[in-house]
Amino acid sequence: MAYFEKEELRQAKQMTAIEFLKRYRPDELVRCGTGEYELRSHDSFKISESTSLWHWKSRDIGGKSALDYLIHVEGVPFLDAVRYLLEQEPPGYAPQAKTTEQKPFVLPAGARETHRIELYLQSRGISLAVIRYCISKGILYESLPHHNCVFVGLNNEGVPRYAALRSTTEYPRPFKQDQPGSDKRFCFCIPPITRSRCAAVYEAAPDAMAHMTLEGGRAEKYRLSLGGIYAPLNDLSTDRPFKMPPALETFLKNHPDVTELEICTDNDAAGRWAALQIAKHYSGEYRVKVNLPPKDGYDWADMAKEEKQERAARHRVACFYQREGSER
Repeated sequence: MAYFEKEELRQAKQMTAIEFLKRYRPDELVRCGTGEYELRSHDSFKISESTSLWHWKSRDIGGKSALDYLIHVEGVPFLDAVRYLLEQEPPGYAPQAKTTEQKPFVLPAGARETHRIELYLQSRGISLAVIRYCISKGILYESLPHHNCVFVGLNNEGVPRYAALRSTTEYPRPFKQDQPGSDKRFCFCIPPITRSRCAAVYEAAPDAMAHMTLEGGRAEKYRLSLGGIYAPLNDLSTDRPFKMPPALETFLKNHPDVTELEICTDNDAAGRWAALQIAKHYSGEYRVKVNLPPKDGYDWADMAKEEKQERAARHRVACFYQREGSER
């Protein structure tokens, strides 16, 4: 079996993805903004010219090196990719033609139990009450055979049309993926107990559940996941065109009684930029409130996890002093 020494692997990882593409795939690069490119065959793939950071939105994967690109985008086996980069003889590339045919959407098989996703989501700071509320609404379950969290999006008739999958383990790396055939117009949405005029919007399903937990588990408003947002890597100017998330547009069309929007995107550069764009777009028709996590770089899932850790620390301190008092 072929293998490479550590120094050879280090050398193979030195070439950046943008350097590789400019040298060996120049016809594939299409400029789509200041300092940013997309691929001619995959327009949801964006790469920064200055940092080489790339993100393939439709697959929710990213990287920086040419090695990452070859493995995850062109599908070259690891050993072959390393060999090509060391020998400077990159593999031939035949881009796949774009297809407009939608893959059939089928939900992953479900497990009878839900204890793995309950334990995982609780470890992320989400309350058991919120988890079970979502399970009871048919928008969250545990899959087989991998025991992933499945966050389900329903259409207006209550039929599943979207599913976001997330692994219940972080090692060796967290798994995140939309189920093939998912329709981004119908993303995960936590319904209120009774009809509400307010909808809060989040980048991801765990953020919606985490914020609901932090607000005491109250199901008094819609909590909609946008299924992620796209923000250009190098140009977050306020006049940069921004495509409104299809999940939000479809939701508002199907819920004419909603008059208030609460924007709860991540508190990072992309999240703040997207919040500004969404607020500008809808402020004439809706009462809009921007409610980002109070800590820079955090999302609402980060805030819930930190709150859980702080609560556990306070409990340990209280138990310590209680023991000390009883022993005196």
